[in-house]
Order: sequence, then C-alpha cells, then structure tokens
Amino acid sequence: MNQRLPQFLSQGEAARLFPVLSTTSKEGRTTAILLACMARINELSRELLASAGQRVGTRSKIECYTEVVPASASADTRERPDGLIVLRAGKREWKAFVEAKIGKSELDVNQIERYRNMARDNGIDCVITISNQFATAPTEHPLEAVRKSRSRIPVIHWSWMHVLTTADLLISRQSIASHDQLVLLNEFRRFLAHESAGVRGFDRMPREWTELNRLISAGGEVSANSHEAAKVLNAWHQETRDLSLALSRLTETQVTQRLPRSHKRDVARRQKDELADLRENRQLSVSLEIPDAAAPLDVVVDLARRCIDVGMTLGAPEDRKSGKARVNWLLRQIRQDDVTDLYVRVSWRRRSTSTQHSVSDLREDPGIVNDGTQHLEARAFHLFESKRLGSRFTQQSNFIADLEQVVPAFYGRYGAELVAWQRPAPTIRGNKSGSSDVSPESISEEADSFVADT
Repeated sequence: MNQRLPQFLSQGEAARLFPVLSTTSKEGRTTAILLACMARINELSRELLASAGQRVGTRSKIECYTEVVPASASADTRERPDGLIVLRAGKREWKAFVEAKIGKSELDVNQIERYRNMARDNGIDCVITISNQFATAPTEHPLEAVRKSRSRIPVIHWSWMHVLTTADLLISRQSIASHDQLVLLNEFRRFLAHESAGVRGFDRMPREWTELNRLISAGGEVSANSHEAAKVLNAWHQETRDLSLALSRLTETQVTQRLPRSHKRDVARRQKDELADLRENRQLSVSLEIPDAAAPLDVVVDLARRCIDVGMTLGAPEDRKSGKARVNWLLRQIRQDDVTDLYVRVSWRRRSTSTQHSVSDLREDPGIVNDGTQHLEARAFHLFESKRLGSRFTQQSNFIADLEQVVPAFYGRYGAELVAWQRPAPTIRGNKSGSSDVSPESISEEADSFVADT
C-alpha cells in the first residue's frame, strides 16, 4: 500500500496488517494491526472514534500511520508516538497521536505530557492512549495526573479490553456490512483474544486491598486522607469498568456504569463521595445499566461483612392492593428452584425503614411480608443475592475472580427474567363505543340522570 505521508510528518509509514517488526516488539505489532484494521473496517473506526467525539460518516476517510515523527521535531529526537490517526471528512481534518502499552506495561504521565506538547506544536487535535489499564469512560483517563493537567490537548483512553469488546459486539450484532471486513475483524478479534497479544483484564486488587480489610476487621477507622482507600477506589473503578465490558460481551449489548450527573461532570466529586461511603458504610458499590433490563444491576461490596450483594430494584405493581399480592407478583418471576442466598428487601410508603425476607421463606408463606406492616403499602422490591466469601474476600486475586463470577451469575439466573410492572393501558369506559357517546349532548344527558339518581 503506497500511501503518501502527511506533510507535517518527517517519518512514519502506513499502518500494516502484517507489520515487519522484531519478534520482541509486541507493543508495536499490536498497535500497527489495530490501526490497520481501523483504516479498513468502517464500523470499527466509527465505534472507537465516537468516544473521542468524532463522527465517521460514509464519505469519511481514515489514514493510520505508525512510528511517526513530526517534521518540526529535531533530527535526534527520541519522541516517537506509536501511531497517528487522520480523519478527513470533506474539508474537515482531525488528527490524533496514539501511545500504546501492552501486557503489564503502564502509561507514563511525563511521556503523555510530552506528546501533548508535541500535538499542540504540530496542530494535532488529540492524544489517544491504549493500555490494559481501565477508565470508567474514555474521557476519564486512568491516570489522575493526566486528568488534572492544564494542557488543552484532550487525552482519550481505550483499554485493550474495550477494543476487544467493541470488535466482539460488532460481530455478534452482525453490524459489519462487508463480508471481507467481517472476516478481517474476526481475525483481529481472534488475535487480540490470544494470550500472546498481551491483552489482559483486571484480575488483581492492589496489596492495599488486604491492608484495608485488615484495618476494618480490627475495628479501625478509615481516614479521610487514607492512602490505602485511595488505591482501593482507583482499583475498584478499573474493575467495575472491566466488569461492564465482560457483561457487554456476555449479553451482546453495551453495558455501562450508571453514574449520577454530578459524578459524570466531576471526577473529584465522585471520588470524594465514594470515599465517604467507604469510610462510613465500609462499602464499595456500582450500578450497571443493561439495555432493556427491568432495572439497573446494583453491586455492593461490603468490607465489614466480607460479602458481595448483587440485585435489582422493581417498583411494586399498583394494580394489586395487599402486600401479599404484590410480593406474589415478584415471586412468580423467579423461576429457579435453588434460591439459596436470595432475598427480597421491601420498601414501604410513609415508612423510612424497609423489611427483608428470604425468597425461600416467602415462597412458603407470602403473607409474612405483611407482618407488622398490615396498614402500609409496598412501594418497591429489591431482589438481591448475598454471597459471603470469607477469607477469599481479602485475597487480591480471589476477590476479583469471585466478583466476576457472582455478578453475571445473578443476572443470568434471575435478572434477565425480571419484568418491570407497567400501568395497564386505559380502556373505553362503560358501554361507550364511539365519539357520539361522549358528545356534549350525551354528557348533558348523563349529568341530568346523575342528579336524578342522587
């Protein structure tokens, strides 16, 4: 493929599907193959670049280069971004440097800042980083120093697992129009999924996880400036992102984290609020949005109890009067025979405290839901599974392994079967059948007869 270098580059070559690189250059090989696929598979580049706020239309053209050096750089410069993406749409041109790490290699803040300066000096619009580190969203970089930088050049981050998930969803949804591009994307997916590519999920909490659990078990207080808590929260954010990607692949839909608007706008506010929850309630939590599910999937990690709670909250059906009738509506949706560790927490109108029962007890006698609440109205049901992990909870790898087993298992067994209650559609009242039955004359006659009857 003979592709002319852009004028602002002094070195670089078009990204190749089969890069001729040293066998030790796993990073360069993987990056070159990704960029080559982006240049050739329209749907892949459209999905990935959307996270950078770029629309890739049918007439857009994408060029990708590797090992690039700007023409303005000095001859002996060692600064060489791994890649460059050029998006052209009509007269508009958008460019991004790419810096990638693979395996256990992590991104370097100073290197990213140097590439930001290089981007500013050469009219490059953005820097894209790719690694096995995870971010809640592509616009929220996993490195705090990058987020807090005053540079005006934005940095977008993709985890390699995000790239793999994007490819997997495009194939499973049958979103690729061209058969040749579909075959190519499947080969790319197969390549990324192989252990030799160096793509890894989040599989281990930091050592501070064990230290924090030891502190809480001993009855200690988590301080506001706790180093251990900060490390655990950062790891939790990476794990919940990886978990949402795993659920995306399992459900063949785009599973996302459900965040309050204030947390989306302000990462520091999110960290402050989550630290407060960790200090006061000894808990970590996340809410996952699964398209078309009856409710968000709520995950609570309780460090004091050493357990994982996974559940969904449904509004109680308003067309049933008693608490027993309302809970029966929920029980009929639980088709599994084995309901060990499955519970229902009931919220009541005009009452601040909730009540809780095991599903097995409710199946034996649904009427117990009304014990002590005969005159109250059930407002909502939180169906959840509570898994106690014991000593495995404090172990860095086993905790992650158990979490990534418990959460999808709950959704597969129970969550996917749940249906939210909807108010029935209105019906035509009485014996009326046409507009003449509700004409002014008819209403007048009805009003006269009403007065006579009363």
